[in-house]
Amino acid sequence: MCECKQMRNEGALFFVSNSGGKDSQAMYNYLMFDLQIPVDQIVVVHAHLGEIEWDGIVDHINENIAHPLNIVQAVTKNGEMNTFLSMVRRRKTDKFPNGMWPSPSYRQCTSDLKRGPIYKFIRKTMKEKGVHLGVNCTGMRAEESDARKKKKPWSLNKDLSRAGRTVYEFMPIHDWSTDQVYDYIYANGQRPFWAYGERGELNQRLSCVFCIMGSVNDHKHGAKQRPELYAEIVQMEKDMGHTMFPGVSLEQRNGITVEEIMSGI
Repeated sequence: MCECKQMRNEGALFFVSNSGGKDSQAMYNYLMFDLQIPVDQIVVVHAHLGEIEWDGIVDHINENIAHPLNIVQAVTKNGEMNTFLSMVRRRKTDKFPNGMWPSPSYRQCTSDLKRGPIYKFIRKTMKEKGVHLGVNCTGMRAEESDARKKKKPWSLNKDLSRAGRTVYEFMPIHDWSTDQVYDYIYANGQRPFWAYGERGELNQRLSCVFCIMGSVNDHKHGAKQRPELYAEIVQMEKDMGHTMFPGVSLEQRNGITVEEIMSGI
């Protein structure tokens, strides 16, 4: 963590991406209380995902931070709000070669709806504040996937480090286990977002209600909580002739139909 301390001492702005998930929540507290990043050097930003975001997530973030929450959202070239579902529909219109739905190997939802708006916010904020040194903090953990395991907890962000700016990527809890994350949240007198349950028995991960990286368990829980959204996505699959997951419809994958969800089964 010596690089982090050096950046702290040099007055860098720490941009803390907060999705409202358990990892973001633990990371924010870790930066504040363990790494002791000064309050005035922390900027919290949330990329709003539109209709597919969990209800109450913004309130949850605000209840568990001591900073103003900056909310950003993707927009299209025409200035319209760009959400997950509108992006999927537009990909069909554009006859996107990799299919209408993003995939684990082509995560346009991450690049367009999260990373893009957050990077734009970082550039704008650093320019307005006249700050030339920044750290982009994310809650990625090695335990989550092989791809994340290979990532370095500290590295130069080449996309943002230009035009007189130097910005680093920092994953403060990269080596933490899931149990460590939950333990840390509870040790700080907080609770994880309600959709997880106590320790992930309801949702294992949290981002979109229906995420291309989500488990069957996550999607079943999402369907029960947001039946109208479930029905909309199932209908989109039928209208487009292209499913969210390769070769299987959302209903088939989850083993539960829209009719069953709507009837409360």
